[in-house]
Formats: sequence, structure tokens, C-alpha cells
Amino acid sequence: MSTVADFREVCERAARAGGRVLLDWAGKFQVREKGPADLVTEADLASQDIVQQTILGAFPLHGFLAEENRSIPSRDQGYRWIVDPLDGTTNYVHGIPAYCVSIALEQNGKLVVGTVYDPVADQCFSAVAGQGATLNDRPLRVSQVAKLGDAVVASSLPPKVTRDSHALAEFVEVALEVQALRRLGSSALNLSYVAAGRYDAYWSQYAKVWDVAAGVLLVQEAGGTVTDSQGGEFRLDPPHFVAAGTSSLLGELRQLLSKVPATR
Repeated sequence: MSTVADFREVCERAARAGGRVLLDWAGKFQVREKGPADLVTEADLASQDIVQQTILGAFPLHGFLAEENRSIPSRDQGYRWIVDPLDGTTNYVHGIPAYCVSIALEQNGKLVVGTVYDPVADQCFSAVAGQGATLNDRPLRVSQVAKLGDAVVASSLPPKVTRDSHALAEFVEVALEVQALRRLGSSALNLSYVAAGRYDAYWSQYAKVWDVAAGVLLVQEAGGTVTDSQGGEFRLDPPHFVAAGTSSLLGELRQLLSKVPATR
């Protein structure tokens, strides 16, 4: 009978294995486009392969969902691993050291464990439901910033935006109200940084489940708050959400976002 400790150990081991692959492939790959300004490399696929081998080698009946067109149904109590083998692909392709491997385990829609591994900095963010979050085994705690004017906030934009896009309208509106606004290029790292108190809040209406599943659990287990864009309970599908260290900051950010018209 597997335990949560077993799940966490395999999750971290798989994330580190994927990270080593990314470091080995850096600068050696061919690039092709999945869509406009949305890149995929051999490194994505090689990382995904080693992650899948590590996880399903330990739990062969579990489900598996990964970014690069891999979906295996669960045959064991609804357990499913959600994997982004390279979050921050554009950063990786251009040699910008802000990318990671993101792995989460969910059971029937509930997050159980999650790991985000930054191979360049050798930083392993991990969380277990009900047991807290850590960075390289040190406990994490979100920031206690309560007001937008004092907050460093992050956001994600879709791969391609237009001048009149809702995403840009949100970005500009928030930029005018916060201390600083960041766009890192990795949803998983954005959420990890909220969990670590480096960022005070983060929102995204454009992420995919494999981008954010592990990071959402990190924020929740570090004492933060995550809701859907209307203030309801966060859902894995679709993962449209606002996350913050404090509920008051989250409420203020969500209220500001709700004022942005759908089109400009």
C-alpha cells in the first residue's frame, strides 16, 4: 500500500530527473512551433519521457496527463499525475534561467502532492495536502501583504496578444495599482514564488492545468489563498484563478480585475 510519503518521494525524484534532462539538452535541441509564439523542443519530450518512466515505473496503474499530448486513464482509485515537463519553454530556448518541471498528483479532482523543480537554481518546491510546503526541505510561508499598493504581483499572458486583448487590458489596469508587476514566463514558478513570499499575488486566465496544478497546492499549503476568477473554489478544469498570500489582497485584486471590460 503506497503512502503519501511514497507519492512525494517519487514526485520529487521524477521532477529532478526531468530537470537533469533539461540541463543536458540546453543548447543542443531543434525548435519547432506548436502555435504562434508557442515553442516545443526535443528537450520537452525527453524530459516528459523520463518523468513518465519514473512515475509509472513506481505506480503503473495511475493515470498520467502531460502537456505534450500524453493522456493515460487511471486504473487505481482515480489517481492521476499532471505533468509539465518544461514550463517556461520560451525562456529555455533563449537561455533565460526561468523554467522548471512541474508535477502534481490528484485523486478525483483533489490535489495530493506537488513539486516544482527549478534545475538552474536547484530549487525544489514541494507540497503535500495537509502537511505544508517546502523549498529544499525548508518550510515555506506566503507573504502577509494585504494591499495592492504594497504588492509585487505576477501575471501570465497568452502566447499571442492583440492590441485590444482583454489580457493586456488586465495587465495595464493592475500595473497602475500595484507596487510592481512581473511577467516571468512560467506559471509554475510564479505560483512557487507566491508560496515562498517572493511575490505577493498572481493571476491567470490563460493557463493550462499542467502549468499550475503543483503550484496551486504549493500556495495553499504555504498558507495562501487561491480561488477561481469569480471568488469560488479553485477548480483544475478550467484553471482560471487568482492566488495571493492573504485573502484581503486576493479580494482587492479580484475586484480590480472584475472591472476590466471584456474588450477595449
